[in-house]
Amino acid sequence: MSRLSPEPREIYRIDWLPGTDVLHGTCHCGAEHCAQDPVEMWEWMLGHPEGHQPRGNSS
Repeated sequence: MSRLSPEPREIYRIDWLPGTDVLHGTCHCGAEHCAQDPVEMWEWMLGHPEGHQPRGNSS
C-alpha cells in the first residue's frame, strides 16, 4: 500500500493545440510557452526558472 506524500508536488502541463503542430506548456510557476518541438518544450519546463515569467507579471 502506498502512502501519500504530504509535500506539495510541482505540476507541469503540456497541451497539444488541435489542428496545429504546436504544444502549449504551463509551468508550475504559471509561466506559459509554445513550441513545436517536444524536446524544446521539456527543456523549457525543466529549465525553471530560466525564461519563465508567470502570467500577470509585466517586467
